[in-house]
Amino acid sequence: MLAKVDWMNMLFDFYGVLLTERQKDYMDLYYCQNLSLGEIAAEFKVTRQAVYDTLKRAEQLLSQYEEKLGLVTKSTAERKKLTAAAAILEECETAENGGRVQQARKIIEEVLEM
Repeated sequence: MLAKVDWMNMLFDFYGVLLTERQKDYMDLYYCQNLSLGEIAAEFKVTRQAVYDTLKRAEQLLSQYEEKLGLVTKSTAERKKLTAAAAILEECETAENGGRVQQARKIIEEVLEM
């Protein structure tokens, strides 16, 4: 699985609009801009604990959204399939192989049906 920071960034990209403004700010500063809890607390004039609690709640919400909607998982699967299709088509440019082209078309159709 992805590292926590990468995973949270992906969840934030997909579901960040569903968070409160404060949660968005903290998530952006902590995960995207790599600020510490103390730095965020100082900027917002709150305690480190308040920042920590808000981040944990935001993380839980993002994880719940992914459990229910699965958009990140679906997007990752689609990207893998499209990458595979692109690789197959690239092979077909150099080799005369109609079966491989048909396989690529099938993968692309699966992605479109998702």
